[in-house]
Amino acid sequence: MRVLAHFVPGPKVSDFVAPESDWLDIRWCAADDDATFRRELTEAQVIWHVLRPLTGEELRSGPRLRLVQKFGVGINTIDVDTASDCGIAVANMPGANAASVAEGAVLLMLAVLRRLLPLDRSTRAGRGWPTDPDLGERCRDIGGCTVGLVGYGSIAQRVAAMVAAMGARVLHTSTRDDGRPGWRPLPDLLTEADVVSLHVPLTEATVGLIDRTGLQRMKPDAVLINTSRGGVVDEPALVEALSTGRLAGAGLDVFAVEPVGADNPLLVLDNVVLTPHVSWYTADTMRRYLTAAVDNCRRLRDGQPLTHVVNQPTGC
Repeated sequence: MRVLAHFVPGPKVSDFVAPESDWLDIRWCAADDDATFRRELTEAQVIWHVLRPLTGEELRSGPRLRLVQKFGVGINTIDVDTASDCGIAVANMPGANAASVAEGAVLLMLAVLRRLLPLDRSTRAGRGWPTDPDLGERCRDIGGCTVGLVGYGSIAQRVAAMVAAMGARVLHTSTRDDGRPGWRPLPDLLTEADVVSLHVPLTEATVGLIDRTGLQRMKPDAVLINTSRGGVVDEPALVEALSTGRLAGAGLDVFAVEPVGADNPLLVLDNVVLTPHVSWYTADTMRRYLTAAVDNCRRLRDGQPLTHVVNQPTGC
């Protein structure tokens, strides 16, 4: 079975899939290597997809394609409608990255609340003890905060457990009142929370969910954490809020345009911690991804039902 894996493997990834080489022919392709991708696409039966958008034109150019296997959950980077029209199944991996992304969200919370990066830079510059008299007033413990979770799936629930163990008061919101303690409508959550952490997929309903009005509802000393999708936030409005002091800080793993351009104004802000959409990216998550991907390829080979198919392929 020919697989086109849209990423470059490390040694551990190569070692993990090596035992399957008698039946799984994996062609690795860097996300920015369009020429290799187009060339390999003509023979590929399966695509292992990570983040680089997969267009309808590309899907139609793969005459042998039968499965697009998303490494992760969000499928907003795949033209699912075209895949369905061409008889290509699209599958994802719900829960496989939940532990890693949840830890990544808490990591960003801590880094922003404790001003980790400015203090690191100051220490490296040899400035000795901090001289900012406001430092102790601006740094916060998670245990002294109200943490508001927007979305309450598996990742958010893991975050809730972690920050609650640290002493935080936890609120959450979802599309409807789920009857759990701590549920709030979104406007109320934004008003009450010291830390707002986003955990929703990017859909028509969530594009710009945290807009200028939403940011204005937040406390001036609050911070925003986003490990979901960049499009959930009105990025220009966020830049304005951070630049003017309307919002104390942000920790962002995702952006409106990825990869982040060198001219993105977020890059020059001192009150922002940034990572390049890698909160999921650990050896542990990759092992879970590969296990699920190989399993679905085996199912496809053997004519067995695939797991976690998100569409209804009809055929070209």
